[in-house]
Amino acid sequence: MDGSGESVLRERLQTGFLGIIAFALLLFMLVQARFILISLAIAIILFSLTSDAIFAISSRLKVPNWLATTLALIGIALGILWISTTIVSQVNEVVVTAIAYAEQAQAALPSLTEWLGPEAQERLLTAISNVNITGWIRSLAGQATGILQGSVLVILFVGFMFAEQVWFPAKVERLTEDAGKAVQVRRIISSIMHRVNRYLVVKAGVSAVTAAAVWAIFRIAGLELGGPVALLTFVLNFIPSVGSIIATGITVLLVFVLSGDTTLTLLVGAACTMVQFVIGNVLDPMLLGQTLRLSSFGIILSLAFWGAVWGIPGMFLAVPIMVALMIVCAHIPWLRPVAVMLSREGLPDDGSSDDQPAPPPSLAA
Repeated sequence: MDGSGESVLRERLQTGFLGIIAFALLLFMLVQARFILISLAIAIILFSLTSDAIFAISSRLKVPNWLATTLALIGIALGILWISTTIVSQVNEVVVTAIAYAEQAQAALPSLTEWLGPEAQERLLTAISNVNITGWIRSLAGQATGILQGSVLVILFVGFMFAEQVWFPAKVERLTEDAGKAVQVRRIISSIMHRVNRYLVVKAGVSAVTAAAVWAIFRIAGLELGGPVALLTFVLNFIPSVGSIIATGITVLLVFVLSGDTTLTLLVGAACTMVQFVIGNVLDPMLLGQTLRLSSFGIILSLAFWGAVWGIPGMFLAVPIMVALMIVCAHIPWLRPVAVMLSREGLPDDGSSDDQPAPPPSLAA
């Protein structure tokens, strides 16, 4: 009996060690190949969004699938390149303007920190002076140019996905060796695509409203960089919880750099905070309540993990990855406890509540 117990314990320890090694290898691969994997993840999301759009156009307007697919690819390529160049140009504009106003902001710092007292004020000003803000801003602009390289890779990935999709059903059926299981796998994939698509569309609408409000505040205050700040707010609002905080913090810092006026900075900061609070606590939950059924703590953990592995792009992809993981785990019996932990109320979403039918597996047939 003791020998049997020791054997079971040994097997469990071996399984545990193998699991740790496998996780370490997976983490190593995720970090080393992050540029390719991030581009692939974005390409999959774009392919999913476009597939739904093509299916709707071809079924309602009776447009041939090959024509709708071709137009979609052209639109994706032009859209990605336009977005990439716009982001790079706006970041460069922010960098140039921030550097130009840096001396003005530095001169206004003593009045802003006067209430701290002489000793604390001196220590704070010394710490700020040791930070190479100009160099950090320039490096940020350099990193933004890498978006163009990733955009080309994403376009190539999406194009090849459309070329390969006609063979996807046959590949799934041969992998599962069961027509019934193949249909189930395709339904799971369709559920993930539909859920993520709905989340991204709703989130884009909410972020656009927030960005428009921030732009209006800048125009009313007579400040420059209203467009770049609005674009930055739109992008960062895709990061749950912390994105709006980061956007507001950057906005307040830029207002102070541009104006050097403490009162105006506080007023604009309060207005932007109010906009983020109202939209984040009223409009966002109302529209996303039926779309996301994820644990808030799980979202924070996902943000922390993917942010540590892939940086800022990982934080943007954290929620779509979490949605996909919950739906997949909900369909696998021995992984269902993971889905329960990821869900908001212990009721994991397996995608079965989606009302719209899944798009056909092949849009090019």
